Amino acid sequence: MLGTCSPCIFLSVMVYMISTSLSGVYSSGESPLQEEESFKSNTSTKPTEPQSLQLPDGGNSRAKRLSLEKRRGSDCHTPSSGQCSDYLPECLDHAFNYSCVYGRRYNVSVSVPDVTDKCQGDRNFSRTFSCRFCYQSDEYSCLPTRDCDVRHPHDRWGRTNCTVRPGVTCMGSRTFYRMVECNWASGYKQSTALLLSVTLGGFGVDRFYLGYWRQGLGKLFSFGGLGVWTIVDAILIAIGYIGPADNSLYI
Repeated sequence: MLGTCSPCIFLSVMVYMISTSLSGVYSSGESPLQEEESFKSNTSTKPTEPQSLQLPDGGNSRAKRLSLEKRRGSDCHTPSSGQCSDYLPECLDHAFNYSCVYGRRYNVSVSVPDVTDKCQGDRNFSRTFSCRFCYQSDEYSCLPTRDCDVRHPHDRWGRTNCTVRPGVTCMGSRTFYRMVECNWASGYKQSTALLLSVTLGGFGVDRFYLGYWRQGLGKLFSFGGLGVWTIVDAILIAIGYIGPADNSLYI
């Protein structure tokens, strides 16, 4: 009797579990249709717009000062004369005419920013400048670059960061990129490399000296390529074809 009712008991347990889970889902008392309507009503409301952050003095003075300090660095202290007109060009605001003709000289209106130190005299005046952008100037200094290879003509130029020298009046950013010829050295001497190649080249010492340790091991275990490799390396070092492994120049 109990064995024949076991399927009934199993079905009763399953019905109870399903009804319990459904009652837990809708325990809030809302039907699926009510929950959908509630979701639509909540999502249909427009989000509130964020309020703009208000800074003292509108944040203008601080923003101007940060912009000026970033542009000028630390070279814009009050001139020793104390006159506003003696400020360096990079410390001033210029009303450039960007339609000017390159190379011609123009008068430009200049003003001392309010965030600079106090100075004497009129804070608004004019200066004469030659129409050009800063990257067109020939008065600049560049950082040394190692993104080049002095041994290959097509890789002898590398891009570096350049800055116009203080006191130069020009339009645009005072810092720019420029391609410069590779001209850096790391202490290797061609005479030393050649001497090592002639005397100890059979053991790969010249290659070790220049930074080619893999080729140095090859020369060491092959006894300088039975002398052939040693002679070839001596000739190539003498004519400058083989240079330091870091692509620098000989000193």
